[in-house]
Amino acid sequence: MLDDFIVRAALAGVGVSLAAAPLGCFVVWRRMAYFGDATAHAALLGVALALALDGPVIVGVLAVALVVGVSVSMLSDRGLGADTILGVLAHGLLAVGLLVISLTSDTRVDIMGFLVGDILSVSKAELGLVWLGAISVTALMIWRWNALLSVTLNPDLARASGINTRAEQLVLTLSLAVVVAVAIKVVGALLISALLIIPAAAARPLSRTPEAMAMIAAVIGVGCALGGLGAAFHWDTQTGPTIIALAALAFVITHLARAALRR
Repeated sequence: MLDDFIVRAALAGVGVSLAAAPLGCFVVWRRMAYFGDATAHAALLGVALALALDGPVIVGVLAVALVVGVSVSMLSDRGLGADTILGVLAHGLLAVGLLVISLTSDTRVDIMGFLVGDILSVSKAELGLVWLGAISVTALMIWRWNALLSVTLNPDLARASGINTRAEQLVLTLSLAVVVAVAIKVVGALLISALLIIPAAAARPLSRTPEAMAMIAAVIGVGCALGGLGAAFHWDTQTGPTIIALAALAFVITHLARAALRR
């Protein structure tokens, strides 16, 4: 069954969507959209370094994403504005990544594939890594759900209750790095943040509890991944942007439906 590239692409899209759903909810609640953007843009440097050193791309992306998360945490403690730090890291590392790729003259690289994704070329090994990352992130989110939710809702109260807020921030950073690493093949560095944010934002009007929002976001994400894959195959469009466009449409529909019900 896995010899069919469409099946591999569908499974990769489902795996990434399931990993991104609960994490995307925390990104929305904590207003970390710019942090997700910075990590995703910096991931291209990880791609460039992996190609230059002839190593696994997912390992390079994961390493750079973790460095970005730790760097933001350390520099924020020194009085620098978080938005300034994220802006410098996002665009600076993206530019450095493109430069490294251009200087690696003996390596033929499909830049567009890494920028907007190339889900149809996912191999069996890459599919295994996607699901390993998805299961790891999902398990981590379930394990730390209550602590993460407490820190998100009221950091001071969580700290007074004995929760290590810095450790929980590290959990989010690690999870985000893993999701970026496994999603870059599916939607690309430029669209990973959208895959995190849009399904969660679309689920918000339909949810009454945080747990319901995470589950509905997963359903929307999976539906958009499969629907976007089918639409891209039918209309011969880029799969990554098609998935995100479908998610954006879901966001519009859920918010219009909520507005109509209120009236």
